[in-house]
Amino acid sequence: MSAYLRLLFKYLRPQPGRVFLLTGLLLGSIGLQLLGPQLVARFIDQATGQAAMSVVVGAAALYVVVSLLQQLVGLGATYISETVAWTSTNWLRTDLAEHCLRLDLGFHKKHTPGEMIERLDGDVNQLANVFSQFIIQILGNALLWIGVIALMARVDGRMGWAMGVISLVGLVILFTLQRYITPLWGKAREADAAYFSFLEERLGGLEDIQTSGAAAYNMNRFYAVAQERLARNLTARTANALIIVQPIVLFALAYAAAFVLGNTLFREGAITIGTLYLLFNYIELLSEPLWTIAQQVSDLQKARASFQRIQSLLAEKSRVIDEGDVPIPAGPLAVTFDHVSFHYDDDPETAILDDLTFHLAPGQVLGLLGRTGSGKSTLIRLLLRFYDPVAGQVNLNGVPVRQTRLTTLRQRVALVSQEVQLFQATLRDNITLFDNTVPDEQMMTVLETLGLSPWLARLPDGLDTMVQGEGRGLSAGEAQLLALTRVFLADPGLVILDEASSRLDPATERLLEAAIARLLQGRTAIIIAHRLETVQRADEIMVLERGRIREHALRADLAADPTSHFAQLLQAGLRTEN
Repeated sequence: MSAYLRLLFKYLRPQPGRVFLLTGLLLGSIGLQLLGPQLVARFIDQATGQAAMSVVVGAAALYVVVSLLQQLVGLGATYISETVAWTSTNWLRTDLAEHCLRLDLGFHKKHTPGEMIERLDGDVNQLANVFSQFIIQILGNALLWIGVIALMARVDGRMGWAMGVISLVGLVILFTLQRYITPLWGKAREADAAYFSFLEERLGGLEDIQTSGAAAYNMNRFYAVAQERLARNLTARTANALIIVQPIVLFALAYAAAFVLGNTLFREGAITIGTLYLLFNYIELLSEPLWTIAQQVSDLQKARASFQRIQSLLAEKSRVIDEGDVPIPAGPLAVTFDHVSFHYDDDPETAILDDLTFHLAPGQVLGLLGRTGSGKSTLIRLLLRFYDPVAGQVNLNGVPVRQTRLTTLRQRVALVSQEVQLFQATLRDNITLFDNTVPDEQMMTVLETLGLSPWLARLPDGLDTMVQGEGRGLSAGEAQLLALTRVFLADPGLVILDEASSRLDPATERLLEAAIARLLQGRTAIIIAHRLETVQRADEIMVLERGRIREHALRADLAADPTSHFAQLLQAGLRTEN
């Protein structure tokens, strides 16, 4: 509970004005609820007595005014509470998203995008009502309950005691049930996350599913996941119904007690007909706090399960610690791997890289070859610090990458992968990645330098051309051209290319190759080679095999040595390696 309260006050503290206003509105609403039945009771007594018509009409008018004011206060409280809730939860979503972006790649490999969407949005949604009203509603309704019991006790002590005992029994039952229901909601939230994760994965691989004839299998899997989600949510909601039904049973007893005591008091002349109405009205009003507390407790069950998942997410720590501050020099970068080894945590027995040592001089281009699983991608991830090696050290110009800021490292090292991420925005925003400080003139200069001005001129609206989500509407080659422009704007000292020109038409491929040639001028580069033409660009060749260097030398020397593995690859056209 202390952790929950810290999270709650963290996001309520920045909006004290709204919280105080909401508190005032809710307390005002409680006061008006207590006043309304008093006015009705007075009206009944005056109407059945000898009061003048003007007095009766005045009492009726006063009740109408109080009722309207209560509705307005309730409307204002609802508006402010929704504003508080959405503001708080949006801040929480922002913090969670930022936290997840700081986690290392190992975390994101274990969690699908669908699951993360559910945890960042679905779980936070469950906290919305708790953020806006839980504490205020609980305290406010507790005050309303005390006020009703006190006013009923003024009429007759027995009635006050009876209603007090019935209400306390109801609260005890409510808080007993919550301990049973909370784990059920936690399992329901886990099933929701698994459901959305399944949908995201299958929708993302829709083409492969359809072309491989796997639709029937995946539909069967979908039925199983959906059935599990249904079962867990149904169990939680069925148990939750106990909380909703419980006040109905209790207040059936309360009304029975009111009929017996009220009838006795009225026949004895101890109360008037208006006071008798007041007792029944207060019983109805007394049900409101328990109904509200029941609803708040129900919301709390869902919120507690979601809160626990949010806490576990916030407790995740990145294994890549960003605490260095050593700058990386400008210009082309030297790359040094000094006895570097790496394995994934889930498979420590299998080394992905094993005692890897090599040096790449500034301004040189390294062609990186090797079969699938040889460690090429892992080597690149260590350079960008998506992971840290389990042994050894990676240096850039003599600076260990662990000793520099991640932002600095990723400004000086740029990666162009086969799959370029594009966003539904203008071409300008996709090039600058939404950095509004980059002037159009600088972008135009870069495009001209890369020889892409004719390509830009063919686009309907130039830099204002809208790019659809995931790059729909652009060819693979055009997406690669955008990626190269991004890199050129960043002006890194080391460029890593996961070459993808094998999917391009000849005209776009020529344009892309010319752009790459300009990009690599004056920079160090590592190219994961898939085609013979790409290898010809390299100054040095490194062949990886099972996490070790099979051979590493100048490309010309390896090509001239018929016994080298690279020479054999040249003869085979790289077919067996890629």
